[in-house]
Amino acid sequence: MENESKSTLNQNVTRAAGIVSLAVMGSRILGLAREVAIAFYFPARTGADAFNLAFRIPNFLRDLFGEGILSKAFITTFLATEGEDGEEAAWHLANRVFNLTGLVLIGITVLGIAFSPILITKVLARDGFEEALDATAHFGFSSKIELTVYLTQLMFPYLLFVSLAAIAMGLLNSKGKFGIPACASSLFNVSSLALGVGGYYVCQRVGMHPVTGMAVGVVVGGLAQFLIQVPSMYQVGFRYRPRLSLRDARVRQVVSLIGPAVLGVAAVQVNQFTNTLFITSGSGWLTWLGRAYRVMHLPIGIFGVAISTVALPQLARFATAGETDKFRSALSGALRLMLTLTIPASVGLMVLSQPICRLLYERGQTSGVDTLATGGALFVYAFGLCGFSALKIVTDGFYAYKDIRAPVIVSVCAVTLNIALNYLFIYRGIFPDHRAVVLSTVVTVTLNFSVLLVLLHRKVGRLGLSSLIPLTLKTVIASVAMGLSCWVANGIIEGDWLGTEGFVTRVSGVFIPIGIGVIVLAGMYKALRVKEFDEIVEMFKRKLS
Repeated sequence: MENESKSTLNQNVTRAAGIVSLAVMGSRILGLAREVAIAFYFPARTGADAFNLAFRIPNFLRDLFGEGILSKAFITTFLATEGEDGEEAAWHLANRVFNLTGLVLIGITVLGIAFSPILITKVLARDGFEEALDATAHFGFSSKIELTVYLTQLMFPYLLFVSLAAIAMGLLNSKGKFGIPACASSLFNVSSLALGVGGYYVCQRVGMHPVTGMAVGVVVGGLAQFLIQVPSMYQVGFRYRPRLSLRDARVRQVVSLIGPAVLGVAAVQVNQFTNTLFITSGSGWLTWLGRAYRVMHLPIGIFGVAISTVALPQLARFATAGETDKFRSALSGALRLMLTLTIPASVGLMVLSQPICRLLYERGQTSGVDTLATGGALFVYAFGLCGFSALKIVTDGFYAYKDIRAPVIVSVCAVTLNIALNYLFIYRGIFPDHRAVVLSTVVTVTLNFSVLLVLLHRKVGRLGLSSLIPLTLKTVIASVAMGLSCWVANGIIEGDWLGTEGFVTRVSGVFIPIGIGVIVLAGMYKALRVKEFDEIVEMFKRKLS
């Protein structure tokens, strides 16, 4: 009976994660399309670099609020309030958190706009942003720093809208609604892509820098990401009320979880932001790493974020109810599912890093030199795919128990190590290359996950970690076979099959090896009897039928 219960829990996570994965996949693909558009219209060393650094500030905060702290803190407290004080109290909490967040973020936005010149020129920008621009060709902007400040000020209001969208996502996830929140980011990408491409042509005609359209698209997209969730919030029972109270114990609980948990649940994002101090040392580095991370962001979103999004409400309920066995089973099942998916994805990205970047980016203003640099960064990023994805799940385990002390301490150590490695690699000349920033991030994130997993195991008892060892070995064996088949297929296609370099060769050199690799992987999983793969297949069969 207990085994049946655990199996049902794992199937529920798999089924819900599949729904979120499909929605997130669409969003990530659209986000990738936006990056491709930027690569086509703007050179990596000028317009693209300026836009990426300007977007990095609100996007860093978006990563914290949208996929991290605010949403997780709200989910945990909302569920506890609903279970202990009733649904009406939970809706009161939602209104107070909405209003408090809105007021705080309006203040932060105003300050961000006012202090953007200081933040960019004195803190973030390095030698790679010192170069002068032709003011005639760049619509009055005489330097890359000047253009970056302008774009930063334009995009700061995005933070307000995406933070409200994060609370809406947390509220809907708490009510078991995953599809609409996951699709909301797709609307952001559609809006920013459409306005960005359209603005490239329109802005030039009215005397504005063409990259302005991309910045406006980000703000409008953030607003759309929030508004699309409003009807679903109404359906689950939310009614807006202008309530605000800092004396409310539950509001203080949300705030207390947010404050010290910045590093605890967002080590990846903090690492990404601190990396900016080193990435801007070279011209084009920021754009190359941003494009590589955008490609890796696809499997992270499909697997890591999706599984984490579905697992957290379950983990929080089990922790609140004191059902430790179910908590262990849900966490172990999420980790097993994650390993089954991310290890082969990691190997695939390593093998096809250059062909993927060539297919996506090498056209318009992007050259072969940019492709080599972006592909090299993607290859190193791929080593950390499991760590990036698993860190979200393990951190959720601590968060479900409202234990943020261990994640905070471990993550502070990880961020410190990351800064130290970057300093040694770049400023001390050990590895003065843009890939050094990626390497330091991968090392620290993987260590962060490993230490937290051990600490969580000690906290709640056996997590079934011993069962992860044979699963990992089977997955690695299957992934290596898949990777070899992809490498051979790509070599044949790009080397001899068509004999000419062109778009058809590029597409074939990526998708045919991926197709062959998926078939080989499925065959190996069947031969090795990986039951997590069978659960995934059954989930898709049910959806298709």
